[in-house]
Amino acid sequence: MRPIYFLLDFTLNYAIRIFYPRNDSNNAPKEFLGSTIYVSNHAASFMDPLVVAALRRPIVFFMTRSDVFTPLTRWFLWSVQMLPIYRQLDGDDTKGKNEAVFKTCTRILSGGRNLLIYGEGFTDDVFIRRLKPVKKGAVRIGFLALESLDWKKKIYIAAVGCNYSEPNRMRSDILISYSDKICLNDYREAYEENPNKVIADLTKIIQQLMQDQITHVEKKEEAPFHENIMRITRKGMNSVDFDRSIPLKKRWLYSQALAKWLNKENVSESKSLTSLKKSLDDYFALLKRFRIEDRFLVWKSSAARPTRMRELLFLIVLFPTMLLGVLHCAIPYLLIKRFAEKTFKRKVFWSSVKMVLGKFAIGLFNIPVIFLFHYFIYPSYWLGFVYYALIGLFGLSAYMWVTYLKEFKKKGIIRKTEVGKFIKKREELVHQIRKVLPNEFH
Repeated sequence: MRPIYFLLDFTLNYAIRIFYPRNDSNNAPKEFLGSTIYVSNHAASFMDPLVVAALRRPIVFFMTRSDVFTPLTRWFLWSVQMLPIYRQLDGDDTKGKNEAVFKTCTRILSGGRNLLIYGEGFTDDVFIRRLKPVKKGAVRIGFLALESLDWKKKIYIAAVGCNYSEPNRMRSDILISYSDKICLNDYREAYEENPNKVIADLTKIIQQLMQDQITHVEKKEEAPFHENIMRITRKGMNSVDFDRSIPLKKRWLYSQALAKWLNKENVSESKSLTSLKKSLDDYFALLKRFRIEDRFLVWKSSAARPTRMRELLFLIVLFPTMLLGVLHCAIPYLLIKRFAEKTFKRKVFWSSVKMVLGKFAIGLFNIPVIFLFHYFIYPSYWLGFVYYALIGLFGLSAYMWVTYLKEFKKKGIIRKTEVGKFIKKREELVHQIRKVLPNEFH
């Protein structure tokens, strides 16, 4: 493991668990090594390798688009175990450059280490719960390695699914699911007879395994329908409208099952489903027009909603650490926010860039705090370092305080507003879902 990878693995784990406090895995490998090519979906650009590397074993080398390897970034990307993959649009001699990279991949796999490849090749600008067509490169790399090693080393391939409730939303959810491994050596005879067919067939198998690890809505146009059902039932992977008492893995399974059921149905030719889809669209469009959020309607209609005094007490208790968070984190955060949003035109990059650069910026900005603590508060560098280590939590406290203050105000407005007609409309939608969908989705 390269030193900076180790450092990032340790520190990013802390940052990502702050960003995604509810995180889980399914069928996660227990070993660090394994000569395995992991083929993952690419739902959130730079965030995908961060969550796979930081939250779960094993140690991996990442296959990354070559255009991000510039003279300025190359040393850093190498140090965090990233390898370039060249495409035809990247210029001359892409084949020769890739052959050199594939030799490196062979050395990695022969040493028992692992590769992580994004089978789709690119990320959508708007997050959609579906898998795009998977490319053949991952399987081809595996067989090229086996040929170079004269089939003497066992090499495996497996599918990985990164399941976000919303990748760009702080304090949302992530579940990483792994398929069982496939041993590529088992296909030696078939591969030597017809390599192209075996590569194509195995790619199809991997694509199906990848779909099994995520929520896959077959038709892109039905994705909002799937999302709106989850928002009303509050049982799925939506990042805002969900029941916190339901475990993350159960919400993921619900989201998957609902997508599989919708994939089998012909929504456009079903009067009941078309009617439900329109009713959901109209309801959420109505809420948007009146600037009302569905979760606050659920809160107001619930007999067990918490008192305002409890919420106010929470804001009062959190206030001192909020001030510390603003003091230590506001300036570097605002600078990094401005840099990320001006530099990267695609919003899909913003959250990961802000998180990684923000972590470094806040850490560097606050190094003098250790010495200031020693001279002005208490003459102990150890206590100064402990205080320094808590700055990330102070920053989180500031973020949470502002978030809760906004919610406190919104709940106050909703409490005084007559929203009976919206609640009634919501109840009608719940009844319509129970009438149209199978019992497991109510």
